[in-house]
Amino acid sequence: MEREACKKYDAVVIGAGNGGLAAAIRILQGGYSCLLLEKHNLPGGFATSFKRGRFEFEASLHELNDYGSKEDPGDIRTLFRSLGVEDMIDWVRIPEAYHLITTDKKYDCVMPFGVDAFIEKMVEYCPDSRKSITEFFELCEEVRDAQTYSNSVNGKTDSDYMKKTFPNFVKAGSYSVNEVLDALKMPKKAQDILNAYWCYLGVDCDRMSFLHYGSMVIRYITKEAWMPKMRSHEISLAFDTKIRELGGDIWYCSEADKILTDKENHITGVRLTDGTVIETGHIVANCSPHLVFGKMLEDKSVTEKMIRAVNARKFSGRGLTLFLGLNKSAEELGIESHNYFIYDTADSVKQYDMMKKVRTNHVQATVCLNNAYKECSPPGTCMMYFTTMFMSDDWGNVTDEEYFKMKDKVADDMIRVFERETGCKIRDSIEEICVASPTTYARYCGHPQGVIYGYEAAEWDSLMPRMMMIQEDAELFKGLRFAGGYAMRSSGYSSAYVSGDLSGRQTVGDLKREGR
Repeated sequence: MEREACKKYDAVVIGAGNGGLAAAIRILQGGYSCLLLEKHNLPGGFATSFKRGRFEFEASLHELNDYGSKEDPGDIRTLFRSLGVEDMIDWVRIPEAYHLITTDKKYDCVMPFGVDAFIEKMVEYCPDSRKSITEFFELCEEVRDAQTYSNSVNGKTDSDYMKKTFPNFVKAGSYSVNEVLDALKMPKKAQDILNAYWCYLGVDCDRMSFLHYGSMVIRYITKEAWMPKMRSHEISLAFDTKIRELGGDIWYCSEADKILTDKENHITGVRLTDGTVIETGHIVANCSPHLVFGKMLEDKSVTEKMIRAVNARKFSGRGLTLFLGLNKSAEELGIESHNYFIYDTADSVKQYDMMKKVRTNHVQATVCLNNAYKECSPPGTCMMYFTTMFMSDDWGNVTDEEYFKMKDKVADDMIRVFERETGCKIRDSIEEICVASPTTYARYCGHPQGVIYGYEAAEWDSLMPRMMMIQEDAELFKGLRFAGGYAMRSSGYSSAYVSGDLSGRQTVGDLKREGR
């Protein structure tokens, strides 16, 4: 693509991941010029697909929550509608919320979408849970309403109004998931089943903020989960198309190397690895602050406050995914669910600790896309992808000589555990196999240590504190904002899109205040 190397842009977005794509559209919708830079030759980051043989695999998306139907849209469908991409994507509904299996307590629970249906199914598994699970969802509704109010006033909430209108939200604000469920006197079995989603946030339930978890669960259960027919890359291509329709520029195969500043430490531009310089005064970075402050920002502009801000944070899970193309259908193999959570133990604290080491981690969040969209692979076949995380950099101890053997070992273990826990024999039907390790994720997206969940959203660094710190974080360096999994909304597809929306609109506000 021809480059207008001398053109000055009102804003430059670094990284065409989910957050960066959303930010670019918002800046363009605000009437400002925008250039999106991406080192890869495709948009999306993790939101992409790839082919092996006759299978096109989804790279990362298990399901998109808070999307909802056209008639009853969730916040993400509403966001996509306002970004102008909703009707550019062909969606399919995920059939069930999740299928939980645990080795220690022998749970085998399939949970549905819909609050009433979820409560009734929980009562089947745990007859004395009705009161507590009903109160849980009532509290979650209040959490969602409080967050909606906060968003409507851009975080500038009235404390008296909050205390009067959302008293339980305020009371639960400083408590963990387990503390709140204990306070609701929820039976332990019901807690175990309800907490199945914890790995999607990457924090055990003793340290995970209830507000964060409750906000996610209510969005899943009330608005269900959805998936693009043509994998998450369909979303990325829709965003790419919309950016171009709005007059924005996208440069692929263009890696940002340095963020340039003047003597007063104002942003003046971005330099690419090939030496090209683009003039701008505003940047949205869809990448890690560790990378931006540690490598991309000129040394003279890096402050102690920036260093302390990033070093105070903890990396979340390092990802490993196994992709399988099978030469039999899901029905033939007995694979009944779309989304499986298979844990060694129902105790999230113990499980989190076991996930710190490669040799003790047997967790998997496993998807068979055919059970949501039967035609996603050739007739008589199916596709599966198994994801786990390591809660430390233990993969960094794998030597070059051990690397391929270790990938094979983890893949073999994932297949063994799935077959043992479900009774589905899949090994002999494998036609295509591919493993993405933390090394793969580090190389592909530039994430430190192969992290796929950004910074760990626990305790002081959970969702609500991050949202309350938006303005202070923006003041770390004028003209620089972040989007994506490392930003204010934490990890996950939905959160990344919302973070890009926020950072894009805030950048528009910055430009307006400057009188541009």
